[in-house]
Amino acid sequence: MNPTPTELSTLMAMSQRFLSALRHCQQLQMRVQHADAQGMTLMLPWSDRLVGNPQTGAVHGGALTTLLDTTCGMATLCVLPKFEVCPTLDLRIDYMHPAKPGLDLYGHAHCYRVTRDVIFTRGSAYQDDPAQPICQVVGTFMRLGGEARGGLSFAARMGEGQA
Repeated sequence: MNPTPTELSTLMAMSQRFLSALRHCQQLQMRVQHADAQGMTLMLPWSDRLVGNPQTGAVHGGALTTLLDTTCGMATLCVLPKFEVCPTLDLRIDYMHPAKPGLDLYGHAHCYRVTRDVIFTRGSAYQDDPAQPICQVVGTFMRLGGEARGGLSFAARMGEGQA
């Protein structure tokens, strides 16, 4: 079953509201690119403020970490029946190659397992080609919400069971 336009619109609106509440993400001008049952994609527009090494133009690792932590954390919105606070328990990033100066950055993440207490995510950051990731990420997020013990997720409502 495909998500209805209303469900996708609701998820996008909730995602944009959540992102707008994160001051550091607003300072970086991050935007929600896409959100659905398959996960979350955020965009971090290129800026000279992101450069960590002026000689090479390489993006600062902290900017990539912020993009990926936020993307993985927001991917939980795609699988939960309603908003829950889900702080980061663990985040591992494997860097593959430096980002190219001047190109926007994208983070995509999805949840591959949801338990009563923890949500497991994986994803990547890329620029113009998702098949050529700058880095890969896996993260775990603690469930703190009252609905952590039941309910039907967005993914389950879309006909996709939880692993």
